[in-house]
Amino acid sequence: MELFTASSLIALVTLVALEIVLGIDNVIFIAILTGKLPPERQERTRQMGIGLAVFSRILLLLAISWVIGLTKPLFEIVGHGISGKDLILLAGGIFLIAKSTHEIHEKLEALDDREKKTVAHATTVAAVIVQIIIIDVVFSLDSVVTAVGISGQLPIMIVAILIAAGVMLVFSGSIARFVDKHPTMKILALAFLILIGVLLVIEGWNPEVVEESQLKNYAYFAMVFAFLVEIVNMRLRRSEKPVDLHNRPHTPTEESAHPGPGQA
Repeated sequence: MELFTASSLIALVTLVALEIVLGIDNVIFIAILTGKLPPERQERTRQMGIGLAVFSRILLLLAISWVIGLTKPLFEIVGHGISGKDLILLAGGIFLIAKSTHEIHEKLEALDDREKKTVAHATTVAAVIVQIIIIDVVFSLDSVVTAVGISGQLPIMIVAILIAAGVMLVFSGSIARFVDKHPTMKILALAFLILIGVLLVIEGWNPEVVEESQLKNYAYFAMVFAFLVEIVNMRLRRSEKPVDLHNRPHTPTEESAHPGPGQA
């Protein structure tokens, strides 16, 4: 099989672009989750999360016959055939909506000291990794099914995934720091994840609707437009100090600058 033909190179470039676009959602979710960890653990956990995403994609590609079998209807509900893939997308979409809504609530609602300690204690590397694995499987399944439709050549798909992973590893730190530095961008990113969760639920229930009405194109256009509006807002209020969201890890300097009730 020739890998350096014109058609193969076009398929490779297309798949790399696809993997990067789909990977941005994954990187943002990983960045928000790892942002709750102590600073010294964030980078390693973020890299581990991206590594798990790559591993899950390659594993699904190697088990491509099983993945294709997931698209066959298992049962019907109100006239809609539900396949294994649909169940995973439905569960993943609901998880993404619930998790993102919970994160927005935690970051905007005031918590008393006891609740803050409970949240801080509950946020561990293991808990973050488990959540990353769940969402990695959902994004990987959607990515692999789409990749198979573009190119049926396994080596090309694996190379595209590895190239996209390298790009994500290079820019994941910058994305994470940018999202963490700008609280409004973090809330906007969580809103994007809710929108993606809704799309996953719709696609899991009736994929034809998503494809025929091109809902993904409208959703991504809305996200890009909202992102550009927020960039303009950030430039207009550069001199203003951003608000401090709850559950954001503080450095010793920040803690000394904001003494607690007993330290005042």
